[in-house]
Amino acid sequence: MASCENPENGADALMPRTRKYDKSKICVKCKERHGNIVARHTVYCRECFISFFTFKFRRALEPYVNAKPDGPRRKALKPTGNLLIGYSGGIGSAVLMDLVYRHYVHPDSTIVTSEGGKAHPRNERVWEKITVCYVEVSDALPGTKDRTTEIQNVIDQMDGVEFLPIRLQDAFDFAWWNKRGFCPSDPTLGADFSDELLQVQATLTPDIPPLTALRLYLASLPTASALPTAVQTLVRLLLQYTAISMNCSHLLLGTSLTSLAISLIAGISQGGGFHVREEAQEEWLPNCLDTGRAVRIIRPLREIGMKECGVWAWWMHLPIVGREKWHWPGTKPGIGRLTKDFIIGLEKDYPSTVSTIVRTCGKLAPKGDTAGKCVICERPVQTGVQEWKARIAIRASQDEQATWANSSTMTPSLAPYLCYVCLTTFTSKGARAPPPLYSDDSDLGHGLSPLPTWTTSSRLFRAHGTLTVTEDITPDEDEFTVARKLPRSEMRDVVKEFLLDE
Repeated sequence: MASCENPENGADALMPRTRKYDKSKICVKCKERHGNIVARHTVYCRECFISFFTFKFRRALEPYVNAKPDGPRRKALKPTGNLLIGYSGGIGSAVLMDLVYRHYVHPDSTIVTSEGGKAHPRNERVWEKITVCYVEVSDALPGTKDRTTEIQNVIDQMDGVEFLPIRLQDAFDFAWWNKRGFCPSDPTLGADFSDELLQVQATLTPDIPPLTALRLYLASLPTASALPTAVQTLVRLLLQYTAISMNCSHLLLGTSLTSLAISLIAGISQGGGFHVREEAQEEWLPNCLDTGRAVRIIRPLREIGMKECGVWAWWMHLPIVGREKWHWPGTKPGIGRLTKDFIIGLEKDYPSTVSTIVRTCGKLAPKGDTAGKCVICERPVQTGVQEWKARIAIRASQDEQATWANSSTMTPSLAPYLCYVCLTTFTSKGARAPPPLYSDDSDLGHGLSPLPTWTTSSRLFRAHGTLTVTEDITPDEDEFTVARKLPRSEMRDVVKEFLLDE
C-alpha cells in the first residue's frame, strides 16, 4: 500500500542545484582552455569570447554598410556618406564606440585580421569622417547631471574621431535649425495639450527661449510615462536630423539585445506595435525634404546582451560615464522603468528568453495600411487611428450647431497627423494628475505648448492645410456632431440600468 508520509531527510531528498553551465567548464569553441564567462548557459574562454563578440558585431553592421545590402559574399565596404554615432554614456554606447574605433579607425591587430595584405582595398578606411554626437538632457530634467565634459574627455582620447555635443532644447531652437540647413516654419505655432483635439494656434511669442519652450512642452505632458517617451523621441530626431545635415549615410546606436527587448515590450505596451520594425533598423528620410538620401539607422549590438557588453567593457578597461534616468520626480515608475526591471530580472534567470523576445518581434508584420508619417516622431502612421480610439472611448454626442454658428473659423488640429503612440502620449490622462515637473511650473503658464521645429516644417503638415484657416461654416450648410469626453458622474448614469444592486 502506498504511503503519504514525508520522505526521510537525506541527500536523495534534496533537489539538485541548477548548474550555471550545461556541460563542462571547458570552452565550447576551442575545447581546450577553461572558460572565463558563461553567456546564455554557454562557456567561453577569453580569446574565443572576443572572437565571437566581434563576429556578432560585424555580422550586424557590415552587410548594411553599402548602399545595396550585401548577400552571403562580402564585398568591399563603400558607404555613400559619413558616419554618426549616437553616444549616451551608457555601457552600450561605450562598447559600440570602442568596437568602431578598433575596427574602422585604428584597426587593432589583436582583434582584426588583415585580409589580402595591408594594401588590399578591404583594409582601407571605411568612413572618411566619423562623428560622435551626444545629446545633453540635464537642462530639461530636474536633478540630473550635465555629463558633456566627462564624455568629451573620453572621446578626445580617440584620434580620428570628432565630438559634437548638442542639447535637448535645440529641438525648439530655430537658429540651430537654420544652422543645420533646414527651413523652419512659423515659430509662433503651438498646440493645446489639455484639449483632446490638440488644436493648433499661432499665438506664441516668436522670441521664446528654446529652453523655456522645451520646459513648456514637457510640463504639458499628462502622465509620468509620457516623459521618457517624449524625451526619447526628441533625442532620436535630433540625432537623425544631425546625421542628415552632416551628409551621413549611417547612424549607429548602442542598443544592446537587452535594451532592444526593453524598447520593444515598452513600445508595444504603449501602443507602438506598428513601429516594431523601426525599432530594430530603419531607413529614414525627414518629412521636410522632398528628395534626398535616406539615413540608415543600425543597432550593431542588437544580438549582444547587456551581460556580454559589460564583460567586454571590463576586459577592455573602457571608461563608463553613465547616463541619467529620465524620471518624473514625485511619481511612481512609468511603463518604461517597470518594463526594464522585468526584462533585466528575466535575463538573469532565463537568459535565452530575452533573445526570443527580439526574434519573435522581428517576425511581426504591421497590420493595416500606412497613412503617411507622424509629424512628431516621423514614423509610419496606421490608417484609422482616430476612428479606432473614438470607438474604445466612452463619449456623448451633442449637437453644438450654435457653437459653430458663433465661430467664423475652425481651429486646425494636430491629432490627425499623429501616430497612435504620440496621440496617446499627449492625450491619455491618468486618474490623478502628476505633480509639477518643475518647481517654477507656475511661471511657465498653462496655455499653448510649443512644438518641435521639424513638426511645423513637415510637408505633410503643410500639404493638408493644417496650418491654414478653413472657409466659414454655418449650421445651414451642414450638420455637425461634436464628441466630448464624459465625466465619471455621467458615465454612471449611462450604464446605471445594467449595474447590480450593492
